[in-house]
Amino acid sequence: MARAKQRASVEGKIEMAQDKVVRAKERYDSAALELKRLMEKKEAMMKGELMDAFAKSDKSYDEILEFLTGTA
Repeated sequence: MARAKQRASVEGKIEMAQDKVVRAKERYDSAALELKRLMEKKEAMMKGELMDAFAKSDKSYDEILEFLTGTA
């Protein structure tokens, strides 16, 4: 009889641990998705800043390309 109670107790603990893991994974997935969105937003902002700087620059396309690629 004691073994049956122990087994039920262990099974209950396993179920609770599984639920914790599922909830933790959902939180992780949500946080990872938010991080990805923010990084994409940052990259888009950086690209925009770079294009603005390029448009305002008095350097030619070739001069900028040579600078960026290091083939001066």
